[in-house]
Amino acid sequence: MSIRDKFNLLKEDVSTVFQKDPAARSVLEVLFCYPGLHAIWGHRISHFFWKHKFYFIARFLSHLTRFFTGIEIHPGAKIGRRFFIDHGMGIVIGETTEIGNDVLLYKGVVLGGTSLEKTKRHPTLGNNIIVGSNAIVMGAITIGDNARIGAASVVTHDVPANATAVGIPARVSIGQTRDEINHLEHAKLPDPVADAVKYVLNEQKKLEEKIKLLLNNK
Repeated sequence: MSIRDKFNLLKEDVSTVFQKDPAARSVLEVLFCYPGLHAIWGHRISHFFWKHKFYFIARFLSHLTRFFTGIEIHPGAKIGRRFFIDHGMGIVIGETTEIGNDVLLYKGVVLGGTSLEKTKRHPTLGNNIIVGSNAIVMGAITIGDNARIGAASVVTHDVPANATAVGIPARVSIGQTRDEINHLEHAKLPDPVADAVKYVLNEQKKLEEKIKLLLNNK
């Protein structure tokens, strides 16, 4: 990557903050007051050393980034473009995590592993994904493009594209509108359990009405 490309990437990172955080007011504020931005910049440096097998330097640099930002990203994690961490304190991203483009994480998110084996053991996130505050995504699972993970949810199974996962354990709801896909508005998140109960009650009501009709026709 040329110096010009690196400079353009830094500009893109700053632009991403303005696009995804309405609280951002100036470039100076973004450069000095956004730990999520500092964390991704620190990760790129540590990841460079990790790829070139300077493992101790990579881990030490990631440790320093964690100390200054409160965000822990393993240098082995692979992260795409326009990645944004909003209020990132407490975020943990494991070694074999893979993250696509245009992904947004809120504070306290854990992308963790469920195995002690030295294999792929952390999640793979596609493009244009939002993960709400304090959500936990565990294991070598896949979160599809445009998926949404509700705050404080615990996800241990794959989530298909264009779906929302909510709850402990997380349950998947599919078929949101475009506006619901583009924004993670927690007050409007679907409740798969409540929807299932509502469906059963509606079916019960239909059966009761049919039984009444049968009894009245006798």
